[in-house]
Amino acid sequence: MDIQENIYKIKSLSDNGVSVTLTLIEDMELEPISQQQLMLEAINRSIPDKEMKDQLQPIMEAMLKAQPQTVIQSYPQTHITITMPKRKYENYGRPQVGESLVINILSKN
Repeated sequence: MDIQENIYKIKSLSDNGVSVTLTLIEDMELEPISQQQLMLEAINRSIPDKEMKDQLQPIMEAMLKAQPQTVIQSYPQTHITITMPKRKYENYGRPQVGESLVINILSKN
């Protein structure tokens, strides 16, 4: 049995008095990647000639040096929606929007 433990952040919460619905999104750290790095990688992929790349790279680096940092998502986040009886939600400690939950995903074979 494989155990996959992930941390999910509560994105929204809906309480109709009888049941509670939580919408969760995977809580992951993203690495900041500069626009300069993204553009240089794109140029390297598009120019097949190594000598041309070597000549263009210092020029492009100089032009792009002042670009801001931007956070990109390296892979799509997992979203989970859970609907449970209100009493069970209260037994879990009534987690609120913005709080994190640990979800264990088990595979039975």
